[in-house]
Amino acid sequence: MIKGTIFFVLSVLLGACSTDYSPKPAGYFYIDIPEHDYQTWSACPQFEFAVSSQAKVVEIPLPVVRESTRKKTNIPGEKWFNIVYPSLNAQIYCSYIPLAKNGAILEESSQLAFLHARKADAIQKKIFENPNQNVYGIVYELKGNVASPIQFTLTDSIKSFFRGALYFGNIPNQDSIAPVLEYINEDIHVLIDSFRWKK
Repeated sequence: MIKGTIFFVLSVLLGACSTDYSPKPAGYFYIDIPEHDYQTWSACPQFEFAVSSQAKVVEIPLPVVRESTRKKTNIPGEKWFNIVYPSLNAQIYCSYIPLAKNGAILEESSQLAFLHARKADAIQKKIFENPNQNVYGIVYELKGNVASPIQFTLTDSIKSFFRGALYFGNIPNQDSIAPVLEYINEDIHVLIDSFRWKK
């Protein structure tokens, strides 16, 4: 009995010294994704929408001078704010611009989405229409290791324009952010579906 035990222990020890080693693939930290829950955000007089209860809306004061032109180019009625997900290291940069003051903004927004084309594996463009609420939009989903994987625009086609762009606070890696991206993507679609212009 003792000889059998010693033989077994020796065979396990000798077998453990094998030189046949293969490295394990890199893993990612587990991300605890919360349940979806929404509340209406209506702090702006021009519009309202449903926002995740996991996020907070942070209003951004408009700059006096834009760095690109070094001129005062703020548009009357323009608003900036971020939808921040503190626990997920992500935020959606949002802006509202009256179309009557800047008709070229629709084309500029499309160009901003396609600035990421060099890094993107693919860009999916989805049209959104809600004629009952006079809300029309485009959602750009960018695949690959891009800085902004989702961008969207909403308009009433006459006087109002709203834009959002999702960014993460870390180096883009599609595999590591996949569960968070899926979670926030659902929140963005709820925001778009619930978006209402105020009279």
